[in-house]
Amino acid sequence: MYAFSGLEMPTPSLVAAHYPSIISVFAHSKAPQLPVDRQYSAGGLIFDEDNRVAVLSKKARNNQTVWCLPKGHIKKGETFEETAVREVKEETGILGTILGSIATIDYWFMNSTYRIHKLVHHYVLRRVSGILSVEGDPDREAQGVEWVDLNILPNLLSYPNERTIVKIYKKKYCRK
Repeated sequence: MYAFSGLEMPTPSLVAAHYPSIISVFAHSKAPQLPVDRQYSAGGLIFDEDNRVAVLSKKARNNQTVWCLPKGHIKKGETFEETAVREVKEETGILGTILGSIATIDYWFMNSTYRIHKLVHHYVLRRVSGILSVEGDPDREAQGVEWVDLNILPNLLSYPNERTIVKIYKKKYCRK
């Protein structure tokens, strides 16, 4: 378990040493060298008693509806696990307990003034209490939340990296 409590965030390579299941996505471009902003998030697959997963609907920048897993930015002093539990609760209304780690997505993107290097840690959580609701989402990004069967989840999720998280989850936890 690793908590960010110092003044500086660790580098992605330092984090990767603590979390070896990293899915790395790097897009090489000939863009000018811009400053780098490192961002860290956590969330994951939260299951209910019927083995369904809570999934969020949000509006993307292009005004299209996207379906995604609950996740959000780490706060100073939080562990990735604490962030995952907090973010899932805020975005879905469901309090969960962590059962295990799935993998970490490592990717880069840009805005007009800097490059962003983001690590998103994904966990398996089991519902402890709560009722599905987006009312607790402090950013008001989520439009809705639904329980979805794990088998149809890859077809619903909008982002390829999150579909990969589901595949890795199935390989790690759904052995027959």
